[in-house]
Amino acid sequence: MDNHETRTGTDRRPRGASADTVEGVGRLTEALETIERARGHLYSMHQLTGEADFKLDEAVELLRRAGHHDVAAGIEAELVGRNVVEGRWTYQLLEEYDDGYYACFRRTEREARERLLGGVRHAHESALKEARRTKGAPGHEAAPPGG
Repeated sequence: MDNHETRTGTDRRPRGASADTVEGVGRLTEALETIERARGHLYSMHQLTGEADFKLDEAVELLRRAGHHDVAAGIEAELVGRNVVEGRWTYQLLEEYDDGYYACFRRTEREARERLLGGVRHAHESALKEARRTKGAPGHEAAPPGG
């Protein structure tokens, strides 16, 4: 689309922003969205690991009741409360990820979007919506009623 055309409907692309700029920032945002998903998986790992650790308590208790004290003691000594990586439980991994890589990624995406697109979010997607929707057809409105 020519940058001098009037933007219509849902198209949020700033005037003067080249198609490559809009698409490049869009890819950067898409990468951030992938990192958000990865972060969710990391939180799942954290919760599942904690859940498994508490299930070990049940296993140890049942094995002791069954008379397998040595096996129960071995599980308790080796696994209950064990670090998942050297010196760290999962909450520590989360904190380091959040404060380091994740914070840097979010900051970098926001700064690039502010510098190159005036802070406009989802400029690429907004242009896609405008190009792909059937104007005037139900379910293809540019915005919600009153929006």
